[in-house]
Amino acid sequence: MNQKIVRISDCTLRQKNHFPVLSFREKLELCRLMDKLNVDMIEMEEIRQVKIDSLLIKSVCTAVRHAGIAVPVALNSESVRMTWDALKTASHPRLQVPAPVSSVQMEYLYHMKPKAMVAAVSDTIRTCREYTEDVEFIAEDATRSDGAFLREMISAAIAAGASTITVCDSAGSMLPEETGAFISSLVKDIPDLENIVFGFSCIDQIKLADACAISAVQNGTREIKAASYQTDAISLMNIARILDLKSSAFGISCNVSTERIRSLTGMIETLCRTGLSRSIAGSYPDEDRESGFMLSTHDSIDSVRKAVEKLGYDLTADDMEKVWTCFSEIAEKKDLISLRELDAIVAAEAMQVPPVYHDIQYVINTGNTISAMAHMKLKYHDKEIEGIAAGDGSIDAAFNSIEKATGRHFELDDFQIQAITEGREAVGETIVKLRHEGKLYSGRGISTDIVGSGILAYLNALNKIVYEEEEA
Repeated sequence: MNQKIVRISDCTLRQKNHFPVLSFREKLELCRLMDKLNVDMIEMEEIRQVKIDSLLIKSVCTAVRHAGIAVPVALNSESVRMTWDALKTASHPRLQVPAPVSSVQMEYLYHMKPKAMVAAVSDTIRTCREYTEDVEFIAEDATRSDGAFLREMISAAIAAGASTITVCDSAGSMLPEETGAFISSLVKDIPDLENIVFGFSCIDQIKLADACAISAVQNGTREIKAASYQTDAISLMNIARILDLKSSAFGISCNVSTERIRSLTGMIETLCRTGLSRSIAGSYPDEDRESGFMLSTHDSIDSVRKAVEKLGYDLTADDMEKVWTCFSEIAEKKDLISLRELDAIVAAEAMQVPPVYHDIQYVINTGNTISAMAHMKLKYHDKEIEGIAAGDGSIDAAFNSIEKATGRHFELDDFQIQAITEGREAVGETIVKLRHEGKLYSGRGISTDIVGSGILAYLNALNKIVYEEEEA
């Protein structure tokens, strides 16, 4: 008996209300882990902050090797064009057209009557088809819609060119047998569903989402939206295990790797719960090599450029040439260059600018019974500025006091410390990466004082941001 394949679309990033806000780099690392699970599709959020969200999607498209990337669009042509510009470099790009199909949601969210909604969805799908053949229509609250209208909408979406149709139980109130009956009735009433990929999604309101998903698969769906991090969505790990265990009985399987699923989903859970700095770093020592970040003297400038882009940087040709020159010199002296070393090269060589903030003086008080306090004095051009702030430790207090003094706040994307000499008077090197308007700026600081090296690195990155703003 030929095995039928059920696609798994990882919707973890769409469940953002169920875990702490992730940084740009954490989202990128999360997508890499999903890709290692061998999911068929990774779902991103709709573009809202154009510059930042577009850069994230482009970076994910570069970093992800195997999985497709799916991004939802609004019901207008401009949203489709903008989304495709960010998505088009993916190995398997998909445009999604989500829309409510219950009368209450259509009126409340879009102020549209059923006829107008059918026209808007059809027009948007046709626009999407101008860019790609992989277009998904998502009926967001299908189980609460009028049955006749749902069938009309699905038929119209297929006629407009949708290659995947997904129906959602947004209430999460159906039992497995109800789900099976619902899916089988749609398959029976809409023959065109046999010619496209039929998908299913539901929330875990009554703790039966996984059972409902299996029932949907048994009755005709061939794609499931599941989360690799446990939220109120279908569990990717449970679905993959059930399909693997029952593949012979069902004649159905999926592509998700069950051999590494526990370790990879464990990493994903830790990342979503606590953030990259306390989870991914150091969790698997061979990851640099496995993810393609180990480079050698045999690599070309194009290979190094791709690795720099995977790190999230967008360098000019001149800066890339400086990075390449430094990389070549180091590569002649050692066999391999790691991700962290490449980061340090970029921080040291790229975007070196005259310091706008300079002449730093600081005092930091800390102890095991008091909160850390930092008093920072420095100059902005020729103007003296200062700031005082508390923090969770000396470094945090120092960075907060810089923000107080400058009146600027930036997302701290990464913070790395390492010793570059040995002994009590060891010299420490710090790399700080700040993100501003979607772009990554790195700074490097060296000092025998760890806090001092962190302050120098932060200001080095900050100077690059401000210099670029003032030169614009």
